[in-house]
Amino acid sequence: MPATATAPAATANPNSPDRAFPLERTRNIGICAHIDAGKTTLTERILFYTGMIHKIGEVHEGTTVTDWMEQERERGITITSAATTCAWLQKVEPDIFKLYDGINMRVNIIDTPGHVDFTAEVERSLRVLDGAIAVFCGVAGVQPQSETVWRQATKYNVPRIAFVNKMDRTGADFNAAVESMRVKLGANVWPILIPLGREDYLRGQIDVVNQKAVLYSDNDVMGSTYEVAEIPDDHKELAQKAYDDLITQMTDLDEEIGMMFLEEKPISKQDLKAAIRRQTIANRFVPVAGGSAFKNKGVQYLVDSVVDYLPGPLDIPPAKGQDPDDASPLEAAANDTANFSSLAFKLWSDPFVGKLVFFRVYSGKLSKGDTVYNPRTRKRERISRLIQIQADKREDIDTCYSGDIAAIVGIRNITTGDTLCDEDHPILLEPPSFPEPVISMAIEPKTKVDQEKMGIALQRLAEEDPTFRVFTHEETGQTIIAGMGELHLEIIRDRMMREFKVEANAGKPQIAYKETILAPADGEGKLIKQSGGRGQYGHVIVKIAPNERGKGVTVENKTVGGTIPKEYIPACIKGIEEGVLNGIIGGYPVIDIHVDIVDGSFHDVDSNEMAFKLAAIFSLKDAIKKAKPILLEPIMKVENITPDEFQGDIMGDLNRRRAKIQGIETKGHLSSVNADVPLAEMFGYATAIRSLSKGRSSYSMEPSHFEQVPAQVLAAVIDSQKK
Repeated sequence: MPATATAPAATANPNSPDRAFPLERTRNIGICAHIDAGKTTLTERILFYTGMIHKIGEVHEGTTVTDWMEQERERGITITSAATTCAWLQKVEPDIFKLYDGINMRVNIIDTPGHVDFTAEVERSLRVLDGAIAVFCGVAGVQPQSETVWRQATKYNVPRIAFVNKMDRTGADFNAAVESMRVKLGANVWPILIPLGREDYLRGQIDVVNQKAVLYSDNDVMGSTYEVAEIPDDHKELAQKAYDDLITQMTDLDEEIGMMFLEEKPISKQDLKAAIRRQTIANRFVPVAGGSAFKNKGVQYLVDSVVDYLPGPLDIPPAKGQDPDDASPLEAAANDTANFSSLAFKLWSDPFVGKLVFFRVYSGKLSKGDTVYNPRTRKRERISRLIQIQADKREDIDTCYSGDIAAIVGIRNITTGDTLCDEDHPILLEPPSFPEPVISMAIEPKTKVDQEKMGIALQRLAEEDPTFRVFTHEETGQTIIAGMGELHLEIIRDRMMREFKVEANAGKPQIAYKETILAPADGEGKLIKQSGGRGQYGHVIVKIAPNERGKGVTVENKTVGGTIPKEYIPACIKGIEEGVLNGIIGGYPVIDIHVDIVDGSFHDVDSNEMAFKLAAIFSLKDAIKKAKPILLEPIMKVENITPDEFQGDIMGDLNRRRAKIQGIETKGHLSSVNADVPLAEMFGYATAIRSLSKGRSSYSMEPSHFEQVPAQVLAAVIDSQKK
């Protein structure tokens, strides 16, 4: 059992008397989905109905609160996750049972991007959230990026509610969307709020648990007024079946309901809701609601469901961490009187207040004037200003408590994933993990004046975005930027121009190839230099072997008898870590290998750290040459949705791009073609499918895995690298 970073007894009240909303009335949720499923529109409606904004903004008009960057408003997409806070009062309505009737709740919301190029924003947001609303399109159902965010939520054990949006659109099918979640996601999803009607006839929702209809007023376009009525006769059978399905599910999943069923005790609405809450929090059940955020139908009851079914900070297990010194496990439980611990999950340069560090408090509280400790840098920082984002306003606060999401202004020496804690009780919380970049390009300033500004801009942008990398090419001396896709790098260049006033020229995007090995091998490296006076001597022998895919580069010291003195082993490891940055096929980074340092020799006078570092690099290169090195290329998962008449042309084009077709689904007059395609073949794809389909096809893609470059393509890749 891990030790805990919190001291109070379990029976003590975890809430500070000064906090406005107790922990049990706090919800930290994210809104995540495939691109264009309606996340930002839904967030905007929630802010409107909670009274945080008084005019609904629209994505297509560029007036939304959470999409505040110029690039977001121009393109109609979310690029950076936005954190915002609102309060929600569950109204007491006749004949409607709610677990939190008439209680004011604090809901912290993070609206995340849907575009795959900004997947890091979703990853780091889910790491600090307690629950999520997964939004699905009522027409398309589960789309490729829906699967990605679902997997990310599963990785961090985030309980979810599914919202089938766009039920007002032509072709919307609630049952088909629910079935696609079961088939494609393997999710145990069951409706709790069924859309009443669809397309132009969408009138409201059927509340399955309470067996009531929620009907929205046609003369209130803002969707603020609705009435609770009896379910229309033609929908009663559907509502009863949905209720019976819920009871059956809870009987199978929930011990308490199962016992009541066996003992033939009546199961009340309260019992059923409490069971749904327990199983949702346990990640064994996903409630589904349907509606239309754009047409303002069904949002209020969705927020009620968030309050009723998604967990608060007290409902989830304590955050896991470790002691920075001895790596022993520690926990940080949600408690205001405990020792302070928090995770910095996002850095942002705000044009008004400067550098912002968004953080989630896991235990204790933080006030202005307090000092925090960063166990990674082992440095202290004094907190001069704390702010909370409320819709489009920045509100200064004096204290934030456990379970809160807030921002620190002006803190230095911090990166995404750092822990901020109490120096006397240090804890290192587990940071979010991020995928490796798949695309890179050379970039250079247009003028000398831009040179210095570009360095500052790139450093700042790399601090904010963990999937954006900047490095200098060893041979050419060029500055290389790497990211998750063409759009990602395009936005980076755009931000450099707008925010930092840096004009830069960019080269053609390059693929982030990798190298690895297929067989074990030995390698030997010696550095012997004698030029009068003190010389240089280092001698290292290594054994290398393929590592399992995704494990990265691991190094182990297996020398015995002091053949390499202990003080030179760190230099050998450093040499190996440097050596894998440039492989021998095309100078690309080497991944997924295990290196054992097995033997070597030293000289009493001439040996030093630099000599052993260079000898280790030589021995590694020698071993890689013998270990059947291969080149790997990034493979993208591509989904193309096209009218049936263009399916043949689209598939022919994909085959020319070395695609492996994984499956074809037909829905109405549309075909969905799923394929794995090398990223190198996807440049210019948007233009190609536009001309092939007369502009009627659309596609989405996301990184999938790395595969060996075929022999017939290898020579062309190496030639392009030399040029």
